[in-house]
Amino acid sequence: MKTIVITDGKYRSAISAARSLGRAGYRVVVTQTRLDSKTEPPVFSSRYASETVWIEGSAKDAEYPARLLAVLQSCDHPALLCIGAASLNAVSRSRSLLEPYCDMLIAAPEVLDALNDKAAVHARALELGLPVPEDFSGAPARYPVVIKPHCGEKFGLKAADRYRIAHDDAEYAAAMDALRPYDPDPIVQEYVSGEGRGASLLLDQNGQLVTALCHWRVREYPISGGPSACCESFYDAELVDRAYRLLCSFGFQGLAMVEFKGDRILEVNPRVWGSFPLTTVVGSPMAVRYAEAAAGEAKSAELPDYKVGVRMRFLLNDTLAVIKLFLARRWREAFAGLADVFRAREALWDRDDPKPFRRYLKSTILGK
Repeated sequence: MKTIVITDGKYRSAISAARSLGRAGYRVVVTQTRLDSKTEPPVFSSRYASETVWIEGSAKDAEYPARLLAVLQSCDHPALLCIGAASLNAVSRSRSLLEPYCDMLIAAPEVLDALNDKAAVHARALELGLPVPEDFSGAPARYPVVIKPHCGEKFGLKAADRYRIAHDDAEYAAAMDALRPYDPDPIVQEYVSGEGRGASLLLDQNGQLVTALCHWRVREYPISGGPSACCESFYDAELVDRAYRLLCSFGFQGLAMVEFKGDRILEVNPRVWGSFPLTTVVGSPMAVRYAEAAAGEAKSAELPDYKVGVRMRFLLNDTLAVIKLFLARRWREAFAGLADVFRAREALWDRDDPKPFRRYLKSTILGK
């Protein structure tokens, strides 16, 4: 039985990855660094987690790769799937140490750094003739605009704090003051209205497309703009092609989500993304294809290889989003959110594996 080691069990995406891989016959080992989680990760209670391992310290520690190596050495050359950005970056920078003991599909450090830099992604998209928002140097020529650091995640900012929207000069000045402590020269772009869409891709060691999944954001939380609280699967071959061309141009391999607003590219998440649980809900083989591709056994899919038109919601985030929509008197969106209580699938609930969802609710609501 092939083993896969999943890092960062504290993230919701680890639950979906463990379920998909466990059902495919993998022995799933889930790890979590002690300093990065106050409570036991919900995935530790999954029936598909064959083994759970606490790793001392943090994924940001210089010693993390050596600590992870001890886990890999005990597993007879497993596949390695990094969920969090810190562990992904640490593994990428320690490839020579870890690769002899596992199968991995992780881009080089310079590739990850470039894709995390919104300005670098913007410039490359322009070179490729891909549509992007207009950039402003200095004071914007018109409003509204979005102001954001080159890599908000690097500074430990939450998703909702990685940008500001300005509608006039006063808001622009306030936004620049708020973000300059993190980036002395923040990016200023036109604000693009429209539907938020994501194209999530898996590329093998040769840069070949293995599989892909498209989704659009039905609701976000915070409602002013943030991660998906509710999303729906669809398929758009042109969107996938644009995302693929962009990732290939950087020499990328592994898992990534390219974020669009309408048809324009906003940024890239070169790692497992927040709405990854949708892969399990719609029956996408993304996690299993990753393990196969990491072992050099990639099998390109005929897309779409998942159910389209499936709506998924994160119960707690989406409930807060709907409440905020009512308070904002955005009645049509708010009542549509109420309808999704009955229409949308809960991201983490699974009748076959109920304990992780219950533990997630308990730990989130009660902090236990």
